[in-house]
Amino acid sequence: MSPHPAHHETPSTPAQQPGPGLLALYGHPFSSYTQKVLIALYENATPFEFRELGPDTPQHAAEWLTRWPLRQFPLLVDGDRDVAETSIIIEYLQIKHPGPVRLIPSDPVEALDVRFMDRFFDLHVMNAMQLAVNGALTGDPVKRKDGMALAVEKLERAYAWLEARLAGRTWATGERFTLADCAAAPSLFYADWTHPIGEPYPLLRAYRARLLARPSFARAVDEARYFRQHFPLGAPDRD
Repeated sequence: MSPHPAHHETPSTPAQQPGPGLLALYGHPFSSYTQKVLIALYENATPFEFRELGPDTPQHAAEWLTRWPLRQFPLLVDGDRDVAETSIIIEYLQIKHPGPVRLIPSDPVEALDVRFMDRFFDLHVMNAMQLAVNGALTGDPVKRKDGMALAVEKLERAYAWLEARLAGRTWATGERFTLADCAAAPSLFYADWTHPIGEPYPLLRAYRARLLARPSFARAVDEARYFRQHFPLGAPDRD
């Protein structure tokens, strides 16, 4: 779920460079995909400068659009390199700024499993939830209802599949916290707000609770708490 900053014309001013050796991340704390990258950064205590995109920081939006005119965030800046797309950003961090928590296994088969689950959460949980959000954002009651109905249908299929998949696992792919869990945390957080994970899915509910208790994600959730009033479907009084 990604809030969209107000429209800005493509700027002519040069983009600001982060300080020497310091990473910069353009995004919004309430954005699920920004949170996905923040989790990876927090897991390894990676130093970075956060450049929030919003009405109070038009200079950040101007810099962001100069670097990535496709208007999607988050965007990571490392010196003269701009890195887009969350899964690529996290893999880049592991290659160029590794820390004690290895989010993608060195074994290629294990890594493939992690990448698959990463894509599953983005494509089949977060994108499904976004259907309901997009319907609500139209302001049209019919489109809101249709968007919610389609989201519920897709989320129920995803929940059922995940319930079976998570049997015997602490995290998405086993006993190690990985890229897949970075994707799962915000995906399941907002999905459960949209269509609650029901009693038939106790393993999935417990997994979501473990994610919320993980310090890296708990920090991202707390940093976004101020913006809950803007959730288009109405934020529940929990989490």
